[in-house]
Amino acid sequence: MARSDGYTLVAPKEHREQVTGDFTMEEYLGLQRLVYRVAEAVREEVGAERMYLYTFGSNQGGAHVHWHVVPLPPGVPYEDQQGAWASWGKGVLKIPQDEMASLAGRIARRVERIHPA
Repeated sequence: MARSDGYTLVAPKEHREQVTGDFTMEEYLGLQRLVYRVAEAVREEVGAERMYLYTFGSNQGGAHVHWHVVPLPPGVPYEDQQGAWASWGKGVLKIPQDEMASLAGRIARRVERIHPA
């Protein structure tokens, strides 16, 4: 389940807790290149008006570094945008597994075609 069609989570394979401190500069920049590619692929695939990128976590829970890539579809009223749009309190979409798998495949193919300079 997701808050937004195309919502994607990007996380390093190896366990890291500090969003910057547990990476060398080169590792961090490599991850940011991947976040860029994923965000662009999602934006193109779902026709997002804007992309939101968040990194949350706590040492008490969710300590693994990750980025939330959240598309904002066209037509969302301003008062429901930004942090309000990504809020779990607003509910989640119930998307069938086969539809999510199909969308994930399309996004993955787009990611492979996007190469940042």
